[in-house]
Amino acid sequence: MTTTVPDPFAPARLGPVSLRNRVIKAATFEGATPDHVVSDRLIEFHRAVARGGVGMTTIAYCAVSPEGCGTPNEIILDEAAVPGLARLVEEMHGEGAAVSVQIGHAGAVAAATGHRGLSPSRIFSPLAMRFTRAVTPDDIRRITHDFADAARHVATAGADAVELHFGHGYLISEFFSPKLNKRTDEWGGSLENRSRFARQVASAVREAVGDRLAIIAKLNMADGVPGGLWLDESIEIARLLESDGSLDALELTAGSSLQNPMYLFRGEAPIHEMARVFPQPIRTGFKLFGSRFLPTYPYEEAYLLPYARQFRAALSMPLILLGGINRRDTIEHAMREGFDFVAMGRALLREPDLVNQLRDGTSDDGLCIHCNKCMPTIYRGTRCVLVPVPPRATT
Repeated sequence: MTTTVPDPFAPARLGPVSLRNRVIKAATFEGATPDHVVSDRLIEFHRAVARGGVGMTTIAYCAVSPEGCGTPNEIILDEAAVPGLARLVEEMHGEGAAVSVQIGHAGAVAAATGHRGLSPSRIFSPLAMRFTRAVTPDDIRRITHDFADAARHVATAGADAVELHFGHGYLISEFFSPKLNKRTDEWGGSLENRSRFARQVASAVREAVGDRLAIIAKLNMADGVPGGLWLDESIEIARLLESDGSLDALELTAGSSLQNPMYLFRGEAPIHEMARVFPQPIRTGFKLFGSRFLPTYPYEEAYLLPYARQFRAALSMPLILLGGINRRDTIEHAMREGFDFVAMGRALLREPDLVNQLRDGTSDDGLCIHCNKCMPTIYRGTRCVLVPVPPRATT
């Protein structure tokens, strides 16, 4: 029996949502919300990719509480954020694109913003040069409630989807990690225990929003560090999440903002560019020792595909392929391999209209060279450094 391969540029369903195509703008923190609410600059950022043809754009990263911020200028999803989000959603819908909002708690990564930083077990945060605090069962109940409340705010704003951040060394993925989770209670030890928090959050969010939103989870396949989460366990976590029925799709990712960011990004490591955004003496230290935190991994097209194939073979739920997707033939290949959607990040920073170009056949390949010099720009407004800054963006 032959299986029909979907056209990536034709309309598709994601849970209760209809998208105009199967290309999603991946969550790339925009650095455009210094007041923790939607700004005009954020709307313009997403308007560019919406006009450029994506089926859905993702607002990122939005903290479920002040203590969950991973950087000082993130949206905090409380009632004050709703009017701005509603305005953004209306603008993107006017451009024909759906809107997803990524929500999460940064956990130990939040220690870099002046918070104590929370983690499954007490660990030393190299980002803040101090120890985190192990969460209590009361913390877990409170944070689960914060996720549900944040999702309600997303639904109230009229968005189409919510993306639960279960990756990149943020709090939920720290619970998955045998390296970071040394608990001996019901939240640690066995794989079932280490996945309990994620499953509880997904269930609470589904109960909170019902079928008003598509619910996606961004799940680490591997942390990229010895002793961390790897495929054997992450596939089993994905099976548990699928069996619960709370999610409409999984977006497959890797790496850790806490331990190994370059495992996600691949390509050049922008050590000197990153050092320049830090004050002294951190700047000098980063120049000298930054290669330990930002090791270089060779870039190749669709570099997460070999890992993601293992999930496609193990699961029946919709999957979103992420990681170095720049070419039309890569997108078509992902559809042939059974992936339902693809997510593009850096390629759309370089060319916000790339999806239209690929659809129309005016280009088969994006211009992004994966220099990763966009990474340090998150502190002042995420952008591709090869794209000239409009005069109004400098004020």
